[in-house]
Amino acid sequence: MPKKLPYGQSNFADLIERNYAYVDKTRYVELLENENNTYQFFIRPRRFGKSLFLSVLENYYDLGRKDKFESIFGNLYIGKNPTPEQGKYAVMLFNFSGLDTDSHERFRESFSNRVQILAQAFLERYKKAISNSDKFIEQSYAANLGIGAMDIAYKAASDAGIPIFAIIDEYDHFANNLIAMGESYAGEVKRGGIVRAFYENLKAGTSSVVKRIFITGITPMMLNDLTSGFNMATDCSLFPKYNEMMGFTREEVELLMQETGVDKNLIKFDMESYYNGYMFSEYSENKVYNSQMILYLFNQVLQLGRQPNQIIDTNLQTDYARLRRLAENESNREKLLQITRDGGVIGNVIEKFSLEKLNDNEYFISLLFYLGMLTNGGVKEGLSYLKIPNYSIRTLYWEYLVSYVQDLEKMQISTMELSNTLREMAFRGNIKPYLDFFTENFLKRLSNRDLMNFDEKYIKVMMLSTLFTSRLYLPVSEDETTEGYTDIYLQKHPAILDIKFEYVFEIKYAKTGATEVEIKSKFDEAEIQIARYRKDPRFVNRGDVKFAAIVFKGKGEYELSNMLSIEALALTNCPE
Repeated sequence: MPKKLPYGQSNFADLIERNYAYVDKTRYVELLENENNTYQFFIRPRRFGKSLFLSVLENYYDLGRKDKFESIFGNLYIGKNPTPEQGKYAVMLFNFSGLDTDSHERFRESFSNRVQILAQAFLERYKKAISNSDKFIEQSYAANLGIGAMDIAYKAASDAGIPIFAIIDEYDHFANNLIAMGESYAGEVKRGGIVRAFYENLKAGTSSVVKRIFITGITPMMLNDLTSGFNMATDCSLFPKYNEMMGFTREEVELLMQETGVDKNLIKFDMESYYNGYMFSEYSENKVYNSQMILYLFNQVLQLGRQPNQIIDTNLQTDYARLRRLAENESNREKLLQITRDGGVIGNVIEKFSLEKLNDNEYFISLLFYLGMLTNGGVKEGLSYLKIPNYSIRTLYWEYLVSYVQDLEKMQISTMELSNTLREMAFRGNIKPYLDFFTENFLKRLSNRDLMNFDEKYIKVMMLSTLFTSRLYLPVSEDETTEGYTDIYLQKHPAILDIKFEYVFEIKYAKTGATEVEIKSKFDEAEIQIARYRKDPRFVNRGDVKFAAIVFKGKGEYELSNMLSIEALALTNCPE
């Protein structure tokens, strides 16, 4: 009997008790406990399983759940290798998602109330272990007590001789909204602000009863901005031994499929290129998958009995919105365009930086790394290289590029018209309407400044960004064949069965004023490359693959070679 797929599940005890599959990450509990510093900080992008891992910590260390230890953890690594501190703590949980950030005043009230409510919940939860618990609980309900309720919780635990493990999920969840409010971010995070006061209080608690702290978030930025308000945690995020603590390895994905009954034969695309590729330490050996992307896909396959039409998780749209907000100055916009064009960038990951540094490219690149928009890609030209981790994230950059071109003239591009041109390609083999639309709506909108550094790479990523929007194709850049790398390979979407044509494009660019001889030279070069690509075993004996050499000239002109399918090329090359 297959186990249930844990899609959307973040309550660990529930997951185990209700027979959900669980990718065993409990060995990392042991590693964290053995760290010299018991106050720890860990960053990962959204949808990497942070909340579930915190639930593992909660269930493992909670003194109130000691009697369930064997039933919950017995079959897992940590159940067979328990540590000395198992079941020894009163766990104080904090989650700062969903706070009211509509105004400075409403945020302060929302944050203060949240802390008081969570402190009350802590006291209620451990009332049996605390003498005079009713007195402490009554005190915690005093009006407008806010952060002061934490002191009551500390006193209650101290009197009972119980150490506290403070766990904070989504510590920076509200930061983006505060940043958008301008001065509110600095006002609350720097000295005198309520967020700063909370962390100063937590820090004060470590002198008596708070013996362990584990904090998760998306970026290190806010923790750094708190400076002396909380400067005691060790950031474990980039340690090689924790590279795979969240997310799934290839072996874990295979095991999850087996346990939940996902039929691998129903998945017609390369999951690795879409969801894998994250490496959070440059000294690690294994890449990891985004766990939520994998669970999204598997859930769709189990529900539909087939691969879904939409294979990129729609939750990525929130990341796209974040990407647009980050690129608010010219320097960052140029860096995003460069990354979109090249697929990566030379740069180092900076472990600590503040909001004020984001206008500096070096810090901006680091932020993209922490958000999961870039990942370690090895060494290039003797320097660290950060690259776009996978196809799904690459589409965010493509969508940004489309919005960038639209913003140049503050004009919307007709997605309906674009879709119609792509349908002409897919079902009738006619590429000209698309190329006309592309040159008119994209290339001609570019400013002269944009054209100064324009080349084939820019055209290619602009085309990819438009081709992706059709949902008819899975456009692949630099697709490897036995004879080289294609500029663009338009692979049929596996869920749309009646598409008639696939395409391989070889793209060249000539500046305005190029001579006919120069144009011909570009075509000759492209045709030689196409002749090599069509020998690839994937394309042999297929009449549905069309090859096209396209030479773009200047700001909005193009010439197209005669498009021939594999079948037609074979006929033209036959001896008479």
